[in-house]
Amino acid sequence: MNKYVICGPQGSGKGTQSERICGDYDFVHISIGEIFRWHVKHHTKLAARIRRITDAGLLVPDEIVEDVVSKRLDQHDWNYGFVLDGFPRTRFQAEYLFENWDIDKVIYLDIPDEVIFERVMYRAKMGQGSGFTKRADDNAEALKVRLREYYEKTSPLLEFYEKRNQLLTLDGNRDMDDIYLDIRRLLGLPEPRKKR
Repeated sequence: MNKYVICGPQGSGKGTQSERICGDYDFVHISIGEIFRWHVKHHTKLAARIRRITDAGLLVPDEIVEDVVSKRLDQHDWNYGFVLDGFPRTRFQAEYLFENWDIDKVIYLDIPDEVIFERVMYRAKMGQGSGFTKRADDNAEALKVRLREYYEKTSPLLEFYEKRNQLLTLDGNRDMDDIYLDIRRLLGLPEPRKKR
């Protein structure tokens, strides 16, 4: 069983790398963003709450995210393992996750702020904003607020992972193929079998 967390700021490529790992090794990609998008598509009450929060340029509160993740992991549909993308976001959540789900490694994609702004603003312009498509908060000022909040919460988490000797930090400002090869190497994953 392989259980990983992948994290990084918005625009770092964590979704792309998660999907690639899961596609090659039959892991389940558990993306908080994807779960939220499902709620938006189906016009649920949770979607309305999330929309109000993200339109204000804020991150979705921890208690909402924690409840969504807990319900998703309880489905136990991940026979070979999973890659958790977008969670945990607080020290309390990290401790809960590691105690209950025995996480193997955390992959952190480090990327400069100027590159984040470049990528996110480009995607917003093209109508492919991350999180929710064409978000109302995909503008420079709202992104600054999100990044500041993200770093404030992420720094203690990285220290927590580091102390557990489970943190793998990679330079996310490189070719996606090179990053993927590094992830596979650091996780000790074998050459993927070719899909028929």
